[in-house]
Amino acid sequence: MKFSIKLVLSTMIVLALALGFSGFYFVNYVFETSMDREVGQALDESSILSFAFETAALNVPLKYSVLPDSVVEEIASKLEMGGQGGGRLLRIADEEKNILYTSGGFTADEGLLPQTDQHTKSYRVIRAQDGFYVHTCVSINALNRILYLETMKDVTGVFTERAMGFSLYRKVTVVILLIGTVIMLFIASLLTKPIRLLTRATKEMAAGDYTYRARQISRDELGQLTGDFNRMANALEENICKLEEELEAREEFMGAFAHELKTPLTAIIGYADMLRSHKMDEEKSIMSANYIYTEGKRLEAMSFRLLDIIVAKQDEAQLQETPVGELFAYLREMFAEKREADIRFAHEEAVVRMEANLIKTVLVNLIDNACKASETGGAGADMAGVTGAETSVGRMGVIEVTGQIVDGGYRIAVRDYGIGIPEAEQSKIVKAFYMVDKSRARSKNGAGLGLALCAEILKIHHSELQIESKVGEGSCFSFLLAL
Repeated sequence: MKFSIKLVLSTMIVLALALGFSGFYFVNYVFETSMDREVGQALDESSILSFAFETAALNVPLKYSVLPDSVVEEIASKLEMGGQGGGRLLRIADEEKNILYTSGGFTADEGLLPQTDQHTKSYRVIRAQDGFYVHTCVSINALNRILYLETMKDVTGVFTERAMGFSLYRKVTVVILLIGTVIMLFIASLLTKPIRLLTRATKEMAAGDYTYRARQISRDELGQLTGDFNRMANALEENICKLEEELEAREEFMGAFAHELKTPLTAIIGYADMLRSHKMDEEKSIMSANYIYTEGKRLEAMSFRLLDIIVAKQDEAQLQETPVGELFAYLREMFAEKREADIRFAHEEAVVRMEANLIKTVLVNLIDNACKASETGGAGADMAGVTGAETSVGRMGVIEVTGQIVDGGYRIAVRDYGIGIPEAEQSKIVKAFYMVDKSRARSKNGAGLGLALCAEILKIHHSELQIESKVGEGSCFSFLLAL
């Protein structure tokens, strides 16, 4: 059953119970008020009749010392005819409570007489064949006799009014419930509209449409729920996009890895087969062995780089406070013998938080790539090259490694004035195995893993690689470390 139907039914049940109890109480209250009024009038009328009887008895001739039964019947007859409409319903009994006179139509039993004595008045409401009556009984002291006067007052109209009241209230209640049901259906439809929108949104998302969002139409709790659902959907969509990107990247990685593995293995197998199956002179044998050795070393370097990337992704680096001077001293010593490029170091003294060996790996990769990019006609293993691009001839071969304090930390940069990287390729070169110019990269024994390793190492330092490059003017790779 729908929630809106449950809401309408529960509201109508509560409304029906409320109307039923309130109507019953109201009609009964009116009935009891009317009955009290009628009983009061009946008792008052009984008192008036008893006084009239006693007054009439005083006018009896003095020859009677005790009021005879015939006189009682005569007085009762006159009292009966004196009522409105020409007759009252009354009955008179003697001291022994034997009936002396009964009006025509007086149908009440004698059950009230035993309950009445000289000092009490009694009454009851009885139901006769033709309606309801207030039956009263009162004692009369008339001429040395104690008589009992009973009256019947018709109150059928009060009961009829109660029945009509219940009937009318039932009809009004039914009408109110019908109108209330229509109104509550409309209200329930409005109140549950956010739920229906959320239900539709969940179905759309379950069907695969992760861009679908529920429309927020209120600012109450359901509106807040809709907003929370949309924020959850946004987070879910982002996570799914990330998973899809990671899956795509993994497939690309596996394809590139297989391709990179196949190339050196083909050369190794081919030259090994030549050495195995052909008798060659010494020069060709040395050349074949050299190809096998070179490609084997490239496979070895690639395996070590892959292992470093896997470790960097899984490792939690222990960052320590390290003087920058120690890092630059190591780099100067590391590249002191490199004559192919003019490497210039400049830094501001500071203490930064880092894992020194990992950051050294990053800088060695960046400087090595800068050296390859700065070679005349060369290209780095992870950098882009464009044939015929103009270079900054005046600074060709110059590599600047700098460190300076900036807002937000300590910035280390490696700048070259080599061939540069096309803008479209700059966001891709940190992916594993990605090489813009694969032929030149392989000629330098590159596999497209250096910058990917740098990116992973910087992630565990809560940093990232910033790339500024222009074709023909060189590139600048930089990153921030925490002071």
